[in-house]
Amino acid sequence: MVRLHNLRPRPGSRHRVKRLGCGESSGHGKTSGKGSKGQKARSGGSIRLGFEGGQMPLIRRLPKRGFNNAAFHKHYAVVNLSDLNTFEAGTEVDEQLLRQSNLVRGHFDGIKILGEGELKHGLKVQADKFSTAAREKIEKAGGTVTLRDRRKSEKTETVVAPSETKAVATPKPRAKKKASSPRKKRE
Repeated sequence: MVRLHNLRPRPGSRHRVKRLGCGESSGHGKTSGKGSKGQKARSGGSIRLGFEGGQMPLIRRLPKRGFNNAAFHKHYAVVNLSDLNTFEAGTEVDEQLLRQSNLVRGHFDGIKILGEGELKHGLKVQADKFSTAAREKIEKAGGTVTLRDRRKSEKTETVVAPSETKAVATPKPRAKKKASSPRKKRE
């Protein structure tokens, strides 16, 4: 029976440590398996991937062409309908509620509801995108679908009460420049 006092590693899983620099008869002596001289024989001497000895590397010799759209790609947090069954009937499901229930986490550009699974009861779901199947299943279960308008939430203006407005100083009129003397016409 295996107990803590008689635990052993599996045979062949542990290897003998290679003892370097212990004389020529050790089998790893003299140059310690690193060959003779050069950058790779030195301690700390390693070259990065793609280094060509100072020659202009291939990655810099080749022309860079085309446009990459990855910087403009929108990343959506995905929620399946089967995950929404945890909420009670008639609940208004939005980003804040999804974050509280840990169904979405991190940074994203919006939320997309996918139609995987079945919805057991009607919910009021608010998200940025819905798949066609998800929209149909939510409405079939007696729920409602609302698209979030992100532009409206970004452009909301704060209304200031008239009592909170400060008197704005009107700018002083500029002093008029002296009119230059008219040139005398030659006769």
